[in-house]
Amino acid sequence: SIQIYQLYAYPCFWVKYLKKMYIIGCVFQDHAYPADELMPLTCRGRVRGQEPSRGDVDDALGKFSLTLIDTLDTLVLLNKTTEFEEAVRRVLRDVRLDNDIVVSVFETNIRVLGGLLGGHSMAVMLKDTGYHMQWYQDELLHMAKDVGLRLLPAFNTSSGLPYPRVNLKHGLRSPESRTGTETDTCTACAGTIILEFAALSRFTGDPVFEVHARRALDFLWEKRQRNSNLVGTTINIHSGEWVRRDSGVGAGIDSYYEYLLKAYILLGDDLFLQRFNIHYASIMKYISQPPLLLDVHIHKPLLPARTWMDSLLAFFPGLQVLKGDIRPAIETHEMLYQVTKKHNFLPEAFTTDFRVHWAQHPLRPEFAESTYFLYKATKDPYYLEVGRTVLDNLNRFARVPCGFAAMKDVRTGSHEDRMDSFFLAEMFKYLFLLFAEEEDLTFNVEDYIFTTEAHLLPLSLSTAPHAPSPANATVQEELDDSNFDWTCPNTRLLFPDPAFPRNLRDPIRSAVDKSCPRPAIHREPGIGRPPLRAQDFMANNPDHLELLRRMGVSLIHLKDGRVQLVQHATQAVSAVAAEDGMRFMQEMMELSSQQQKEQLPPRAVQIVSHPFFGRVVLTSGPAQFGTDLSKSITGVRGFVTVAEPYSGCAELSNAAFVQGRIALLQRGQCMFAEKARHIMKAGAIGGIVIDDNEGSSSDTAPLFQMAGDGRNTDDVTLPLLFLFYKEGNILLEALKEYREVEVLLSDKARDRGRDVQEEEEDCSTDQTSPVPAATLDQSHVRTVEQDESASHNEEVTPEEDVGPAIKRNPEPEEEPEVDKDSSRKSVEAMMADWREDLEAFQQMEDEL
Repeated sequence: SIQIYQLYAYPCFWVKYLKKMYIIGCVFQDHAYPADELMPLTCRGRVRGQEPSRGDVDDALGKFSLTLIDTLDTLVLLNKTTEFEEAVRRVLRDVRLDNDIVVSVFETNIRVLGGLLGGHSMAVMLKDTGYHMQWYQDELLHMAKDVGLRLLPAFNTSSGLPYPRVNLKHGLRSPESRTGTETDTCTACAGTIILEFAALSRFTGDPVFEVHARRALDFLWEKRQRNSNLVGTTINIHSGEWVRRDSGVGAGIDSYYEYLLKAYILLGDDLFLQRFNIHYASIMKYISQPPLLLDVHIHKPLLPARTWMDSLLAFFPGLQVLKGDIRPAIETHEMLYQVTKKHNFLPEAFTTDFRVHWAQHPLRPEFAESTYFLYKATKDPYYLEVGRTVLDNLNRFARVPCGFAAMKDVRTGSHEDRMDSFFLAEMFKYLFLLFAEEEDLTFNVEDYIFTTEAHLLPLSLSTAPHAPSPANATVQEELDDSNFDWTCPNTRLLFPDPAFPRNLRDPIRSAVDKSCPRPAIHREPGIGRPPLRAQDFMANNPDHLELLRRMGVSLIHLKDGRVQLVQHATQAVSAVAAEDGMRFMQEMMELSSQQQKEQLPPRAVQIVSHPFFGRVVLTSGPAQFGTDLSKSITGVRGFVTVAEPYSGCAELSNAAFVQGRIALLQRGQCMFAEKARHIMKAGAIGGIVIDDNEGSSSDTAPLFQMAGDGRNTDDVTLPLLFLFYKEGNILLEALKEYREVEVLLSDKARDRGRDVQEEEEDCSTDQTSPVPAATLDQSHVRTVEQDESASHNEEVTPEEDVGPAIKRNPEPEEEPEVDKDSSRKSVEAMMADWREDLEAFQQMEDEL
């Protein structure tokens, strides 16, 4: 807009402003030096061991003046050459690296080793100009090699993956080291080594560092899940087994992907680009749901692993810019920007409906990083507005007398006595570069690549002598040209219409703030009332879908089976239609909010017939209409039958079989209330709707509550329950094997005491039907978490257990007789797969 251009007509103002802010941030030297970090609320330095432990966060502190080292190259970028020269002298004079202290290998590599190498790069560059640092004789490089040698013992594993921690003085395994017993590390921790270690090798001529970093990357690549080409979050450093099998682009994995692409840029090795491209294709296939980036299970990539996102994924739009994939970068960045405006800062974690999940914000720079890269790629002044918002929020909410304090809770504005070194090392770099013009920079940043800590490493290292790793020599022949796209799109060709980026951003803005403006209605004569009201909308009605299209409203089918409505006002057929669309969206949001307030607790589908006898209980979602099972003492008990048609959207052709039974139906094609009316007309006593979204499960998806069709549903007098795909197929599998399957529909599982024992005694002579292993295995008993919006007074019984999941929808009536031995083997094979998934889900729930 004109206002934006006017606001930034004088970018030098913001450059000077940032330099002033950096001076405020650098009160570190007045109040904290030589401590590792500044405590901005109490105006003193944080020394490890003298302050209460913060757990793993303190692993970055090694009593080596962390913040000073981490910010060396920032001083040069801000043209603070005198201050840089003094800071280098302080590092050489005061910093000790042989401290008896256990530190994080990952943090020490990216902050300390990276900081020393970035400082060395800047010192060499300044020395070559002939004006500064003429006394410098590679002292920072010598210190960097010392750090590298102190980290090397961590790589002494059979896999080549480093231990997560090392003692700076004693290394590993010795009695004095107090470390070396760990078995697990995060993927990013092991995969974010190559830039610093390869640069160290090429600066010094010692190949050992690059060899070890490549070996770790090679091992991670070999351990990727071969079907999905995704990696997990946590891996065992000895066996290579995945400990956490959830996969995303945020915490625990983020910089692994970043370093694959940047290793290609810095080192010129095509192998890294091929690996990145293969991973990236899988990310865009399974994880990316623009504008969202959602974690999935590496073995079941269509299965969401969680319903929230963490702030570290904010780096990903910037990485997509380097990749040349601008459109999804714009969309995800806009979502992050709207969440930032909603909460002033990006919360550490936020839900898919953009509410706060973890309320902290430790002044992370990843969002500013992506903003900078998008501005560099598009030159769209919109991103200057984004940068100003970040600056304003830092000054309004985070600035304190002794620096900038991390936010303890973005909702209340409370502070934490913390200012991590990355705030000065990264945040100020990216914000300065965002506003800086060519004359503000003393060197060309295009000659350097930014590490994950924003340290500057020269691209000239690609031509430095180095020893290729053995792995690289053997794998090079396997490179597939189909995995390479050697050109990046020209942004002028990508955005021939200046309004194109805005068309991407506007729908996301409306989705995040959950409010659409209510414009004054100036209707053309004869138009009348809005053509469609939210309470009348039916997703299976073609006329309604056409009306949505005319109003610029589109339906997005999410991978978890839900449907999302998004309005693109510019795609409406007229301004009046766009206004109707905004009103419809507002009504839909209000209707959805009202329905969420009316959430019901989960219900239970309990298989009570032989050979289950009530041991298998499936978590089901309730309906907002029909019989209220919470008011029934006995529940509804009956044998199940698959309805024909399976959708239940027409009069049943097998009404004679459905009469007096509980009908099984598939989700889709019509409204739930319509299905209920058809089976009730056939004489059913209840109904179970099974999700058609393959892979959905109550383990990972929030409770699904079936709504009515907008009309009066008092005529529906039977109970209708909803099962996700996995749970529904357990029931279908039981029906396929045992023909007659009886279930109990109730508000919670009933007592399996004397009545069940009597049934077991009656059937004790029948030895021909195998009992599914899950009904007897108590090691997998668990309680399923409910949706936050549901009541927490009701809980699925702790004895809930589950059987195997199948990948098809069989028609039980047409199944031939099954050989019992082969059936037993089939059940056991499926049970093994189920246990693997269940263990993975349980680990994710425990850790999250």
